[in-house]
Amino acid sequence: MAKKLFILCTHGPEDGERAIIPFVMATAAQASDVEVVMGFQAEGVKLADKGNLAKVSAPNFPAFADLVAAYIEGGGKMLVCGPCVKTYGIDPAKDFHEGAVVVGAATFVEEAVNANSSLVY
Repeated sequence: MAKKLFILCTHGPEDGERAIIPFVMATAAQASDVEVVMGFQAEGVKLADKGNLAKVSAPNFPAFADLVAAYIEGGGKMLVCGPCVKTYGIDPAKDFHEGAVVVGAATFVEEAVNANSSLVY
């Protein structure tokens, strides 16, 4: 994959449409042979918590659980803000989707500047 897309998610399960659209874009990019890295900050870190799969929905969009599974199966990375994880009481060891990792600000900056394009939701 020669092209790379960075998607930053800042909305959680409470805003289903803004939570789902980044995963729609990510899986569409993967289908177009684009490497995708997703970052999660603020309430967006709740999307890295597998306990929230059933809590996210939006009319006329695919099931959130299916999108997350497709993204992970497609080799997508999930980078999650460390301070935000603590704020929302998420336990990375037991709550995270496969492949989700806690990172700091420098990693988000590195991914954004090294991507061909970035999207923010």
